[in-house]
Amino acid sequence: MKTVAQKIQELRDKEAEVKAMGGAEAVAKQHKSGKLTARERLDLLFDSGTFRETDLLVTHRCVNFGMEKVNIPADGVITGFGRVNGRPVFAFAQDFTSRAGSLGEMHSRKICKVMDLALKAGVPFVGLNDSGGARIQEGVDSLSAYGQIFYRNAIASGVIPQISAIMGPTAGGAVYSPAMTDFVFMVKNTSYMFITGPDVIKSVTGEEISFEDLGGAMAHNMKSGVAHFACENDEDCLNQIKRMLSYLPNNNMEDPPIIPCSDPSGREDAALDSIVPDNPRASYDMYDVIRAIVDNGDFFEPHHYYAPNMIVAFARLNGRPIGLIANQPRVLAGCLDVDAADKATRFIRFCDAFNLPLLTIADVPGYLPGSDQEHRGIIRHGAKLLWCYSEATVPKLTLITRKDYGGSYLAMCSRDLGADMVLAWPTAEIAVMGAEGAANVIFRREIKAAPDPEAKRQEIIAHYENLLYNPYIAASRGFVDQVIPPRETRPRLIEALEIMTSKRENLPPKKHGNIPV
Repeated sequence: MKTVAQKIQELRDKEAEVKAMGGAEAVAKQHKSGKLTARERLDLLFDSGTFRETDLLVTHRCVNFGMEKVNIPADGVITGFGRVNGRPVFAFAQDFTSRAGSLGEMHSRKICKVMDLALKAGVPFVGLNDSGGARIQEGVDSLSAYGQIFYRNAIASGVIPQISAIMGPTAGGAVYSPAMTDFVFMVKNTSYMFITGPDVIKSVTGEEISFEDLGGAMAHNMKSGVAHFACENDEDCLNQIKRMLSYLPNNNMEDPPIIPCSDPSGREDAALDSIVPDNPRASYDMYDVIRAIVDNGDFFEPHHYYAPNMIVAFARLNGRPIGLIANQPRVLAGCLDVDAADKATRFIRFCDAFNLPLLTIADVPGYLPGSDQEHRGIIRHGAKLLWCYSEATVPKLTLITRKDYGGSYLAMCSRDLGADMVLAWPTAEIAVMGAEGAANVIFRREIKAAPDPEAKRQEIIAHYENLLYNPYIAASRGFVDQVIPPRETRPRLIEALEIMTSKRENLPPKKHGNIPV
């Protein structure tokens, strides 16, 4: 019979064997490819000494194709919980050194267990993906394994923050779980996502494309919009995840964490008084406006490379986290298009789900014209913006800096879509359309009949601009609450936000709406 000391040593030996992962050679290969191991990643994500592993001794039970003779440490995935910046988080990290981190029945059960615990505890869930995909030897069990994860992603959505990091290969069914989470981080040059790989594409369509061009970090950050962040390496990726978590509550029943603010709430910025050019056709950089308003000029921007005519970002006003949505006049004049609408819609819905107040900064001449946009469904995609702003119940602040025309005026959180406070600069232009277009539509006959049509057109444009191209008519109707000097924007927004923090608004009871996806 074994002594107590022998039994304890047996446990230590088993733990050491599992924690060696796929062995020294496999670990070295992982490092040579520019990647950290799963355990190294978790050590970087969690505060030192706080991570506690669950299901360390779980093994697969597949007997197909000689698998009963194959040992896969921890079944290729490390799961557990700990603290990130002092706050609780559940996580998993797939271990590529152990049979390429392939996913089977028990691998999935481990992930599902910590997902269930995260949901019960009401704390964020982080998944570090690095896997060769489904474990083919397990057949339908591996397909069921993915399905059980997908189901939990959907159930947990809007209840706890779910964050995915793609830190190696993620292909086929493995891509759907990350896509169902709130934010996707990818690592440049070492990670990729796709449904079908380059070899399959070549055999079916004849197209030749590299892994990186098909599903690399920049492909999904710039083109598809599937990923929200492109990170330089594993360490950068994990640091950015930690930064994102700092803006978020643990769950949908909590408010986001307020931190002490060293930036005076009454700080004014004289540079804002001259940031909008006198020439209405000239652009300016909306990032300069954002930096002048938010705490210490600091913000955290998802989807930086995707639909850059629209900016979405996490920021703080007097220590309070907010979600910020803004048009970027430097790109497509800030026009709304299919991708910009999708980008803003998903961000707004995330912020509303997790109680982050919304600040919308509008400088938008309209929707991007063209047959391509119409055929891609700009009507349906643009309607999402109208929908999500109307549905959001968090405090909603809107700042109009310059152009705010037509349907895009409404789509950028107008009073009619539920804005609680609308502020405008004296440079704001609120109208159905631009002056030149309006003159050509309303006064076409008068211009044509005039002795000097161009002079008449300019006269009408000037009259139209004096009549409608200012914020005062909208203010006189109550659509704008305050017209403010630009330099006072930060203190005015902070005042508005703080008075609205106790806002309570309930929507009619229903199962769910039918958003035009």
